[in-house]
Amino acid sequence: MLVVRNLEAYYDRIQALKGISLHVSQGEVVCLIGANGAGKTTMLHAVSGLLKQVKGEILLENKSIISMPAEKIVRLGVGHSPEERLIFPPLSVPDNLRLGAYTRSDKAGIKQDMEWVFGLFPRLAERKNQLAGTLSGGEQQMLAFGRALMGRPRILLLDEPSTGLAPLIIKEIFAVIARLKKEGKTILLVEQNAKLALACADRGYVLETGKIVLSGTSAELAQSPDVQRAYLGSSVDGFLGKRA
Repeated sequence: MLVVRNLEAYYDRIQALKGISLHVSQGEVVCLIGANGAGKTTMLHAVSGLLKQVKGEILLENKSIISMPAEKIVRLGVGHSPEERLIFPPLSVPDNLRLGAYTRSDKAGIKQDMEWVFGLFPRLAERKNQLAGTLSGGEQQMLAFGRALMGRPRILLLDEPSTGLAPLIIKEIFAVIARLKKEGKTILLVEQNAKLALACADRGYVLETGKIVLSGTSAELAQSPDVQRAYLGSSVDGFLGKRA
């Protein structure tokens, strides 16, 4: 589905990604873990066309999308739920979701998908008559997530869905990720909480200062002494038995 080869990314003269290579197969959930500033968000921005200073290869189903305009990448099937959420506060919850489907013209399908999103996130259904700016932080995260799904993406990029949220909201959001995984959705997940990421992903990559320093299955990474010491904080025996 997605192949990245030797990707370099820059902010002016500062190099943020230093020869990254990874892949995501159809139906996989793949996570990127690492500390703040490791390059995780930059990676997603490069894939979705939000960052223009890039070199290397980015292939979506064998089609090069590197440096392609972001709106065209969306039309090709890349959905992006950003860390900043970037909802439209003056618009209603349904209007924000409709904007996620701006590339589509099938009104019946859009209506059906909106009801599906409301089923995934019942809190949004309860607030469908509210302006997005009146939602809590967790509800805004759900809205950004749902908006990305409204485009029927072939691959979904999720950037730090747990950041700054209460444990109960985090549990709800990751339950949705687990459900999407069971339905065969393809997801590239950036998440600073390594335990959450490894619990729902099939495979993962560890980024440090713009480089991939480790990769493997979730089980392999969870049992890696380096990952345990740097990101998990303690032994994770029994942790994988709780995977979604």
